[in-house]
Amino acid sequence: MDFDADDSQAMEDLELARMDLDLSSPPIESKKKKKNKKKKDRESSVQATIQVFQEQPEKLAPLVGYFPSGFDPNGHNSDEGEPSSAMARVFRNKDKPKRLQLVVTPANGSKVDFVGTNYIGEAAAGHQHCNYALGVLDKETQTLKIVPIASNKIFRLEPKVRGLDSPNEEFESLAKGESAAQQKADKMNRLNEKFGTSKSRREANKLQVLNREHNPQYERDLDGTIKQIVVKKEDIESSQVHNVRNTPPYNAAATTPQEAYPLDKIIFEGEWDFLEDIYELLQKEAEDKWNAYPTFVSNRIHKLQKIEDEDEKKSLSGIFSYITHLVKFKDQNSMDGASSAKNHKMPRILRQKFESMFDPVSRKLSPEKHNLLISYVLVLSLYADEFRSDLSDIAKDLKISSAALREHYEHLGCKLVQAKKIWYATLPVPLKFPSLRQKRRR
Repeated sequence: MDFDADDSQAMEDLELARMDLDLSSPPIESKKKKKNKKKKDRESSVQATIQVFQEQPEKLAPLVGYFPSGFDPNGHNSDEGEPSSAMARVFRNKDKPKRLQLVVTPANGSKVDFVGTNYIGEAAAGHQHCNYALGVLDKETQTLKIVPIASNKIFRLEPKVRGLDSPNEEFESLAKGESAAQQKADKMNRLNEKFGTSKSRREANKLQVLNREHNPQYERDLDGTIKQIVVKKEDIESSQVHNVRNTPPYNAAATTPQEAYPLDKIIFEGEWDFLEDIYELLQKEAEDKWNAYPTFVSNRIHKLQKIEDEDEKKSLSGIFSYITHLVKFKDQNSMDGASSAKNHKMPRILRQKFESMFDPVSRKLSPEKHNLLISYVLVLSLYADEFRSDLSDIAKDLKISSAALREHYEHLGCKLVQAKKIWYATLPVPLKFPSLRQKRRR
């Protein structure tokens, strides 16, 4: 095929264009080499020493927060084009140090603060089960420092306009959270009562009944009661100074057993409000709820159930509860029964009274105080059995022999009678005490 001059020039221009294209495009082999080089740079490792720090109570761990609104704390100032710095402040509740509040205030004079807390809202939600930590890599020193985040919470910083938010909103939200937690606990208790094992129900009953002072609905004004206890305690201490018999307060010229050892001198008026655990358990139908109580008490629950007068039932239940706390206090301060009373929860007002009366030293009762505590238990056992008390089960609870227990009853002025091979203690009046035996000096 023949070409004219113009066609020849066109072919020449096309060939030059192809040459320019080939020169401007790198070879395929050089592209692969460049790609491999970038990949190699990305995969380059850093040899660093890792340091893991534990949370220290005296130092505040780092806080991590995020802005769901899109606010940039390091954004540029629109007027000057320079980066602006926001001011961050941390507030801690002096009564509850684990409650923190993070407040971030923009530097441009805005009236909007970004506030996040770790005790309400998302930070307090139940779905945050992970532990969080913050890692900082220092390339110069080749060290990676890992520190825990404060309270393991991520703060959600919500915008709030100063002066418009109600100061009580957080407390209302907190109250709602506590109410929901209480409802959840009540639901779990009902499920445990219905489907739980005997051991789990027994543990739940002990925690609910004996740990009364931690339950908000049973809180009492202790200050006035304790002051009343202090005044009456002085009367008892003064009577004990002259009472060489080491017994509870008594009236030797009494004409009735109730007057011989007045009940109001043993259980003070302000203490009855803290002795309602057995009375409340009577309203429930659990079968194993009495296992945590002494044998003397559990063997007489049927007697309480037969009483129709509610005032009488409540009074006798309080006596049984007082006996329980005395027996558990004795076990907690002795080597032979400490394990059985380890988890017993005693009202604070009674514990303070018992520690003042029986004065345990290094969690051990002296022989004199040990005998005095037993005397209090035995007097209350007489009240519980209408002044005709069986010795067998109370001896088991006090961990002493029947012979030693008979001596204690006789020391209180009781008379022992035997019927059908069972020993009973009665309290004749007026009181007649056996002569005191003085130890011979060697």
